[in-house]
Amino acid sequence: MTAAPVTAVVTGVGVVSGWGWGAEATWRGLLSGGTAIGPFARFDSSSYRTHVAAEVPPAPDDVAAAVPGWERLNGVERFAVAAAREALAAAGLLDAAGRPAPALAEAAVFFGSSTGGMLEGEEFYLRLHGASPGRPRLALLAGQPVSSPAEAVGRFAGVGGPVETVSSACASGTMALARALDALRSGEVELALAGGADSLCRVTFGGFNALRSVDERPCRPFRGDREGLSIGEGGAVLVVETAESAARRGAPVLAELVGAASTSDADHMTAPHPEGEGAARALTGALADAGLAPGQIAFVNAHGTGTPLNDAAEWKALAAVFGAAAPRLPVTAPKGSVGHLLGSAGALEAVATVLCLARGVLHPTAGGGAVDPGTPLDLATSARPLAAAGGAPLHAVSLNLAFGGCNAALVFSAA
Repeated sequence: MTAAPVTAVVTGVGVVSGWGWGAEATWRGLLSGGTAIGPFARFDSSSYRTHVAAEVPPAPDDVAAAVPGWERLNGVERFAVAAAREALAAAGLLDAAGRPAPALAEAAVFFGSSTGGMLEGEEFYLRLHGASPGRPRLALLAGQPVSSPAEAVGRFAGVGGPVETVSSACASGTMALARALDALRSGEVELALAGGADSLCRVTFGGFNALRSVDERPCRPFRGDREGLSIGEGGAVLVVETAESAARRGAPVLAELVGAASTSDADHMTAPHPEGEGAARALTGALADAGLAPGQIAFVNAHGTGTPLNDAAEWKALAAVFGAAAPRLPVTAPKGSVGHLLGSAGALEAVATVLCLARGVLHPTAGGGAVDPGTPLDLATSARPLAAAGGAPLHAVSLNLAFGGCNAALVFSAA
């Protein structure tokens, strides 16, 4: 007898971003059309080209008090664990005392990150050379590995299944969710925490400044006057489980994760393929995996960094896949609101996609200004209702393009 295909559902989400600690804070920010990008204090930016970023505000006391061992976690681990805790609570996987449920002993963690605890590693180096006050304590290096956010989530949740980190630049969070989908379909696990976390640090901020790929103002995806990206920080986690597991627990279902694909075009170390060739194949592969045609997609959550080359290549990918319908396909891009969260960008954007589907509203793309005539897409510049013709289910794509030619796409369907 052939086993029934596995349906993967999202039962909880958690977010930490420049808008604050919690998915609702980020959703309100996205829906407002405003931006969390501005002057920041994480480190001195006076010597750089740009002086703006989307910095996470200090954690409220109740968030810190809810996480055992909070004081021993570094910044990026706090983003990851706080987002995971919120997602678990929403999915009904915390008991009355806030402790993780026994079901997590067989769960998995799949996480994306680019820098891990690099900010604290930088602080160790500066102290070692007398450029920053304080002793160069080895504890500052404890969370240096890029795997540290995933491991912190695994410890907090008491996860007994695999804990894996994907580090494929800006597509990492999306690829982590794809890995979770594979694990559910194969029967490896019934439930996974998938997402990502990254924090501001000098290395990445300085690197993007050196590449001159940053904007001196908050980024403006797909706008004609765009000049580059804006760095952000934070974390996002989705509880993804089989529909059978969710039904058994009586868990709420926000959306279904129905398809995923990743590709490589390896055209350039930092720039995407100019024709969006790899991104187009990722889109096509994800749609095929979901068993959907391009015409069934209600909207696209674009990578939309605000860099001239990336936005142009992404438009060409959309045009290649969606054809004559591409200029009429609604598109939104969260990075104008929350900045570019590097390895966790795809995780936060997956949450944004899920919330759009669950609430029937497409959030706008922050930034202002006219859409570039060279990327003639239907960019959502104000919130708009979502509705599928004839009452059919809503489907959406979340797309990410990364350094080194890594591309990844996810397809979600409304519950």
